[in-house]
Amino acid sequence: MSDTTTADRTDEVQDEPGLKRVLGPKLLLLFIVGDILGTGIYAVTGTVAKEVGGVVWLPFLIAFAVALVTAFSYLELVTKYPQAAGAALYAHKAFGVHFVTFLLAFAVMCSGITSAATASRAFAANLEAMVNVVRAEWLGGVEVDLSAGLTTVLAVCFMLVIALVNLRGVAESVYANIVLTCVELTGLLIVIFVGFYAFTQGKADMSRVVMFDTAEDKSIFIAVTTATSLAFFAMVGFEDSVNMAEEVHEPSKVFPKILLTALGITGAIYILVSITAIALVPAGELGQGDAPLLKVVNAGAPDLPIGDIFPLISMFAVANTALINMLMASRLLYGMARQRVLPPVLGRVLPGRRTPWVAILFTTALAVGLITVVGRISALGGTTALLLLGVFTVVNICCLVLRRERVDHEHFHAPTWLPVVGALACAYLVGPWTGRAAEQYWVALVLIGIGLVLWLVTFVVNRALYSRHTYFQSPEDLEK
Repeated sequence: MSDTTTADRTDEVQDEPGLKRVLGPKLLLLFIVGDILGTGIYAVTGTVAKEVGGVVWLPFLIAFAVALVTAFSYLELVTKYPQAAGAALYAHKAFGVHFVTFLLAFAVMCSGITSAATASRAFAANLEAMVNVVRAEWLGGVEVDLSAGLTTVLAVCFMLVIALVNLRGVAESVYANIVLTCVELTGLLIVIFVGFYAFTQGKADMSRVVMFDTAEDKSIFIAVTTATSLAFFAMVGFEDSVNMAEEVHEPSKVFPKILLTALGITGAIYILVSITAIALVPAGELGQGDAPLLKVVNAGAPDLPIGDIFPLISMFAVANTALINMLMASRLLYGMARQRVLPPVLGRVLPGRRTPWVAILFTTALAVGLITVVGRISALGGTTALLLLGVFTVVNICCLVLRRERVDHEHFHAPTWLPVVGALACAYLVGPWTGRAAEQYWVALVLIGIGLVLWLVTFVVNRALYSRHTYFQSPEDLEK
């Protein structure tokens, strides 16, 4: 039996079928809105209120502005290079350094997988809350307290269901996203409706909306900066959509209008929800517990049974977060495998369904490991935002660097000052001067440490698979 040559291995990956283009403008809009409207707004509103008091809406507004500026850089890059892999692909084209590309891809992947893993555990916790809602009728008032082991099993089972939906196909995954997005959007609209109802009944205290109440004797500037770094977790998600570029019809035309529309919708909803929350519940009370919006609903409409269904709505919200993050992570690995930055086996596509099955299995295994070994990380939201703010800094720089490269099709052009402002703003929010907890940096360092180990393994594997002449080349270069 003869040895497999480098060319044979190259052809093997090149012969893999591409992803199926099934996403039109409406599906893409729902995908992005559903990705942003996830676990964040349901969880961080109270934490933000602890930092700034009544002006809880201000950090969300600033976070929206920072996300919007960075979105323009993403729009230029995704319409210029409409391929899966997103930020890692842009870094690879801008700098051509395997080490930098790998770390960036690993940071994005970790942010998605850890978020999905925690969302799975949150799903199990919300299931416990739902059981307790009906305990009086079904269990004679006995409160259910799921053991940590059972919660882990439920979270793992839920993650496996997410994997099956992902394997089934992106169309099925996005259709599931439509249902989940509608439910979580309904939940936030209920909060806004309850706020309007309470205002008409004279139950809302709008004077609290302009009251600063900084935590731990911080200055207003530092308090707002700290709160913005927390609120930014609620604004992330739009960057996941660029990893679906190979499955979107006419991405260069569709992405600009749809992405900006989705950001506008979610930004408006966040501002209205945060104003409603502080008008109905004092900041000190809003910052206690894990379900701030449930307190808002109960305070605004105590006589209505809306509060009983909110744990169910929260379950749908975190389920949507898990589904979309796992979609993103698997497509990112697939795209990087096609660019020769990760082992080519991760670029394998299921023949019948045309989904990246190896990447899906790999990311699911990592998520299950996080669920069972790491468990819940109290600083997950902040760590996720920390990693993505670092990624966004690099993406804004890539947008400027890649201006010198021309492509043979029309694409979106962002004003030059926007990537500059975006890079500076994101880099500032990464720093310790924002009041970010030290725990978030330690978690991020551990994840990056794991990435360094995997990079060494990947480097050795790729050196064995490819010759020195083809190692750093992209598939387009290899075709030439």
